[in-house]
Parts: sequence; structure tokens; C-alpha cells
Amino acid sequence: MKTLETERMILRPWDIDDLEDFYEYSKSENVGPNAGWEPHKNKEVTLEILKSFIEKDEVRAIVYKDNDKVIGSVGVHFDEKRDGINVKMIGYVLSEDYWGKGLMCEAVNGVLDHLFKEEKYDIISCYHYPFNLRSKRVIEKCGFKYEGTLRLSSKIFDGSVHDDVCYSITQEEYFNR
Repeated sequence: MKTLETERMILRPWDIDDLEDFYEYSKSENVGPNAGWEPHKNKEVTLEILKSFIEKDEVRAIVYKDNDKVIGSVGVHFDEKRDGINVKMIGYVLSEDYWGKGLMCEAVNGVLDHLFKEEKYDIISCYHYPFNLRSKRVIEKCGFKYEGTLRLSSKIFDGSVHDDVCYSITQEEYFNR
């Protein structure tokens, strides 16, 4: 996975030494549930997920240049809803200490730039749960277009089932923004 750089961040592969920073934001009751996952109960949970990030090589750590701290992640994954076409799905999470600073839009745009210019994808999708209005705002600011809502389509960590609010941006839309 290629390391990417934006004005304020480095988006790089995860390293086992990122455990403390990852655990710090992953244990928050305000972070994971918005993305559908349970807050990490201990560092052992975080370590197992960190190992899977390293092994699968689909999720970049977001490092804030001002303090050289991992403050979140941005992943690029197979989109099961669009099998058989030149597409990826983007997902992200950010430490609540850094919300409201435009950092996630900057990170997502850095990844989109790479996916369209270098990897030549035709379309990138992104989804959020209806209750995650912060994520909705990031998606809209980054130029994704609303496609519709897939009702009762995702079961999250607590067993509840939620809608997926679906968006995408094509290569042409990205370059014409």
C-alpha cells in the first residue's frame, strides 16, 4: 500500500507500534458505534484488529503531522454491492479529539485523488448509517452523490439493524468538481 500525504496528514500503512494511538480513540463510546463497531474494551482487542489491518493491507493509518500521532484510519475495500466492476468502497474513522477541523475531508480527498489518478478506478462508493450525520457531511463535502437508502441492510455490533445510506462518485465527477 502506497503512503499518501496531504497538507496536514500522512496516510500510511499501519505498524504494530501504532497500538497505543489506535486504542486511545477506539475505546471511545463516540467513535466506533457511529461506524457500526463496538468500542474496544481493551488493548488486546485493538491489537487483533491492528494485526488484521497490517495483514489485509486495505486500511491506512491517518497520522497528524503536527504531533506525529495516529488519529484515525481510512480504508479502501471491495464493494459487495457492486461486484464485477472497477470500483472500491471507502470508509473512515477519526478520533473525536480531531472532529470539526476538516481533517477527514482532507484525508478522503487524498485517497480519492490516488484512487482515480493512479489506480484508475471508475467509481468509488461510500456509506453511512442514518444517525451518523458527521459522516454524511464528510461524504457530501467530498463530492459524493446520494444514490439512495438500502433499508434495514446492516447489522451492527449490538445486534441492531440499520439502513445504509448510499453514495458514490465517478472518476468524471471527481475531475469535474
